[in-house]
Amino acid sequence: MGTAERHRTAADSGTAPVRRASRVPDRGIPAAGGNGRQSHGPSAAVSGPAERPARPPLWVEEPARRRRLPDPVREAAVRAVLIIAVTLVQAVVAFLCTLAESWLAFPTVLSSVVSTVVATWAVLDVWVTRQVWNQRNGVVSVPSSTARALRRERRRARREERAAARARERMHRRGGTGQLSHS
Repeated sequence: MGTAERHRTAADSGTAPVRRASRVPDRGIPAAGGNGRQSHGPSAAVSGPAERPARPPLWVEEPARRRRLPDPVREAAVRAVLIIAVTLVQAVVAFLCTLAESWLAFPTVLSSVVSTVVATWAVLDVWVTRQVWNQRNGVVSVPSSTARALRRERRRARREERAAARARERMHRRGGTGQLSHS
């Protein structure tokens, strides 16, 4: 049973609190013009369901602010985030081992240095992957993208080439010499 059904069921039985026409917002802040109190019991439900204010929906769909990252770029970014997280954990462990003067301090510091190099490499990988993807597929958000114009011209050339190939094939099937009319 959902929240709205539970609220309706409890209000119908007269045991749940029912709000008056002056809307009392959540978090216990009284509404302007109201006394901030809620009535309980059957005497409060006399006004009926028509006076109960409509609640806003629990979930509102909002359009995405940005486009989703391309798959190769997203994979590189996830990989980089995981490597950076491991690097940070190693750095904290190395710091704590150094403070405790443990024999593990030296190996953990060395592994932290190596991890830092790998994390830097992973971040560069995200940047390079993004640049390569943009170069191969063009920047879609720019209306005058040169990559888009090149793709359009390539598609047009392929279409014309296919049309010419179909026309040649038609001529060969008919057995003609390429003449369109008999004169």
